[in-house]
Amino acid sequence: MQKNARIFVAGHTGLLGTALMTLLQKEGYSTLLTKTHKELDLTDAQATLAFFRESKPQYVFLVAGKVGGILANVLQPTEFFTENIAIQNNVLFAAKETGVKKLLFHGSACIYPKNAKQPITEYSLLSGELESSNKAYALAKISGITLCQSMRAQYGCNFICAMPTNMYGPNDNFDLQTSHVIPALIRKIHEAKEAKSSFVDIWGNGNATRDFLYVEDCASAFLHLMNKYDSADIINVATGEEVGIRSLAETICDIVGYQGELRFDADKLQGVKRRLLDVQKIHDLGWQHAYSLEEGLRKCYDWYRLQDSTKRKREISTALM
Repeated sequence: MQKNARIFVAGHTGLLGTALMTLLQKEGYSTLLTKTHKELDLTDAQATLAFFRESKPQYVFLVAGKVGGILANVLQPTEFFTENIAIQNNVLFAAKETGVKKLLFHGSACIYPKNAKQPITEYSLLSGELESSNKAYALAKISGITLCQSMRAQYGCNFICAMPTNMYGPNDNFDLQTSHVIPALIRKIHEAKEAKSSFVDIWGNGNATRDFLYVEDCASAFLHLMNKYDSADIINVATGEEVGIRSLAETICDIVGYQGELRFDADKLQGVKRRLLDVQKIHDLGWQHAYSLEEGLRKCYDWYRLQDSTKRKREISTALM
């Protein structure tokens, strides 16, 4: 991408979108196009096409969508399916109609079968049954991949599809009803420390494993792919390093300074037992992650603690008025 190219970051206020904006600005990209959800509802096909016709983006990072943890996916499968498909369809067709040079579609590691051979290669897609707890979201993402590949084959659209693993970092969602595992653990353990609680309850038995990617690493991977990757085939974005949920929680306890008991509830949902992505393909393109898990967790906790402190000061100030 040229430094003065017109680049639309769809979903620029989210976890990844914020990191992408920061990176693009740092790298000298000067014409970044953004719209908040209030300014542009991407589930509205006519409004989306009108925006593309008016702003004429040359490159698009499609990182907008409805996301959430296990509980949110279980409670709202209809919304996770329909909203994501609507956003994908509208942005992809608008990109095609207005001649966008290149678009990167943000997929997800949950597209892979729950019993896929580890580490999971890109060829595992559609090779087995999906995990039930986030099946609706996974099918929406698979639909997006299929549409990207179909439009590429039929119309010559330069659409590429990246499949990041579990992301975390500053600007994450820390709502315990809708958050992913890392922000949920950080908040629970931080609040347990503040309340001097002797224990923290955690969903699952603690034995499930994941590959966690710091959001700034994902942003750098997406920029690298936009500049270096040109294929209809999906590509994994991950660290290639595996950690158990129990070990993850213990690391967060060390960072937070909490010494209480971790109580794991095996009767609660925990998703797939193991998910480790194969990263050979993106490594061959010259990209590797920069942050260790502990470094990323410390930066994420520092950000959360600052936000929590600011929130409490506002609440105190409001109460005194």
